[in-house]
Amino acid sequence: MAPTSPRPSRRRQAAQPTQSDHLLEVRDLRVHFDTAGGAVKAVDGVSWYVDSGETLAIVGESGSGKSVSAMTLLGLVPSPPATFPSGQVLLEGRSLLDMPESQQRKLRGSDLAMIFQDPLTALNPVFRVGDQIAEMIRAHQSVGKMAAKTRAVELLAEVGIPDPRLRATQYPHEFSGGMRQRAMIAMALANDPKVLIADEPTTALDVTVQAQIMALLEKLQAERDTAIVLITHDLGLVAAHADRIMVMYAGHVVEEGTNDEIFTAPRHAYTHGLLSSLTRMDHARPEKLEPIPGQPPNLARVPEGCPFHPRCRFATDACRADVPLLVAAAPGSSHRHACVHPDEVAIAHERPREPAPVVAAETPVEQRPPMLDVRDLVKHFPIRVGTFVKRTVGEVRAVDGVSLDIPAGSTLSLVGESGCGKSTAARAILRLHEPTSGTIELAGRDVTGLSLHDLRTARADMQIVFQDPYASLNPRMTVRQILTEKYELLGGELTDSTIPELLETVGLAAEYADRYPHEFSGGQRQRVGIARAIALNPKFVVLDEPVSALDVSIQAQVLNLLEELQQEFGLTYLFIAHDLSVVRHISDRVAVMYLGGIVEIADRDTLFEHPQHPYTQALISAVPIPDPAVERVRDRIVLTGDVPNPANPPSGCRFRTRCWKHLQLSDDEKRRCIEEPPALVPAAGSERHEVACHFAGEREVLRG
Repeated sequence: MAPTSPRPSRRRQAAQPTQSDHLLEVRDLRVHFDTAGGAVKAVDGVSWYVDSGETLAIVGESGSGKSVSAMTLLGLVPSPPATFPSGQVLLEGRSLLDMPESQQRKLRGSDLAMIFQDPLTALNPVFRVGDQIAEMIRAHQSVGKMAAKTRAVELLAEVGIPDPRLRATQYPHEFSGGMRQRAMIAMALANDPKVLIADEPTTALDVTVQAQIMALLEKLQAERDTAIVLITHDLGLVAAHADRIMVMYAGHVVEEGTNDEIFTAPRHAYTHGLLSSLTRMDHARPEKLEPIPGQPPNLARVPEGCPFHPRCRFATDACRADVPLLVAAAPGSSHRHACVHPDEVAIAHERPREPAPVVAAETPVEQRPPMLDVRDLVKHFPIRVGTFVKRTVGEVRAVDGVSLDIPAGSTLSLVGESGCGKSTAARAILRLHEPTSGTIELAGRDVTGLSLHDLRTARADMQIVFQDPYASLNPRMTVRQILTEKYELLGGELTDSTIPELLETVGLAAEYADRYPHEFSGGQRQRVGIARAIALNPKFVVLDEPVSALDVSIQAQVLNLLEELQQEFGLTYLFIAHDLSVVRHISDRVAVMYLGGIVEIADRDTLFEHPQHPYTQALISAVPIPDPAVERVRDRIVLTGDVPNPANPPSGCRFRTRCWKHLQLSDDEKRRCIEEPPALVPAAGSERHEVACHFAGEREVLRG
């Protein structure tokens, strides 16, 4: 059944051409939702445009109205519950909101196309990928079934999917995340659209795959002169790929301008707050991140005046009186803002961020005894086939000989692409997965040899904060019950003041104890997860992607909290992440994993400033920097292909099949990579920097 398209309360008339100087233009768009709590003003008077060959980025926190405004263009916002008090959407002068549904359907997928955030749910799991692309072609073009299938294969090849004829016959679950996103792009481009809306197109992808996807979009845009509307909260991605930026907050446009104007000279306090919240991979660690305080407002009860004023450090009575209008930052400028205090914002933004002072600890990190000592950790999963009688036909080598140690009170980050074994290694260390072999010692105690009874007692000293703060909390239990359960299972003194004090430790009010998880924001839920992890004063905490699902401003709040807790309680962290900007901010040491093994490990600044392994160099070069000037001159390495199957890894060096340096070697040198697995050995001149590469060496990957 086709989605109900948005329509004003008046009777529809045939769409008439309207004067517009732009390919796609949105004028005074308002999208409200009728709810029991009142009208939710998801989009409230938004205007913008995009032209051929241009990329407009729409940025803002979750709930700012980015995606709703984009879905409205395609007629994908159902009415009811949505109402459209005002607004026009003009595509080459044609008013989309006044079109009959049949006419909108013809434009949807042809002139206007969309890349959705989650390709696994956007693709139909019961149809082959090639058939889904062919269906899109036949819906808008008069071609036969075989011609459409042939064109689908050509499109898969065009977006860089290897062996496209075979892949076209496969189902979405047989594709990797990056390949599914490429298939979504192929489907979106099937009818050569004039405008492509990309809604968080790389959020769920590794940084290397993200670089491949964005390079592909730029290439296709240059070839087809397509206009792209990029909806994202990743400001590094915006700096690298946008021409103009529109910043949204609580359904309003608060600032708009060119890439350079927004990043170098923001004039709205919210834009400044977003940029100040960012971790930077190319900068020394700041003394402390500057997060935006509080949470975005409830859109059913938006504050009077400037909607940002309750969270703004520049706010005055004038901000509370009226909603500021968008005004030019300078006479005749296209850079516009809706802020009462642009000069104060400019001064604050120009103030340099001081790096964290080097404080001499009583005992340097490298001289402290290890809190965690892991030696030759292996975790293999058997592959079994058969309906009634199962037989083992192989094994997945998820973790294949990992050794590491973490000094007490420090943070080791484990980084790498999805499927490299990071989370499996962490769960094996905690014995949530039973290790196949290897030894794990926590504070000198052998964890691998503990009985199940002793292991439960030991769990008070080793805890985990999971990636998804909603799925990891029982939705049927209040926060008080969730935290109390921890004490009941693992022991510990529980008094009337224990839960309120624990919540206050992680920055939550004591009265939140009797709320359920669904009543919290994502950042607040993650704080509950952290409270549960530290409840019994553990010695060691695994942080498994603890901020990847959070907006940048909330991410900064949680990172500051983790640092404060470490300083106060002397916690030792194993931090798992794929966001290298966050890793550089929070780590003392960094270990890089690839296909079950560690390929490089070093102190934080050493690894980021002098990476030795070609894989580490590729990871660092793929991370977008939130600075357009830096992005314009960076030397980027884009890896090809996907991580090999861990059930059948390549011989010799496991990275050689994707290694950019391997392609430059002589035949004899290549043979060594193919036949001889490299050992993890000290890099030249540093015993604390180890690398597993026959031809390791520095390569300048950051410029600016």
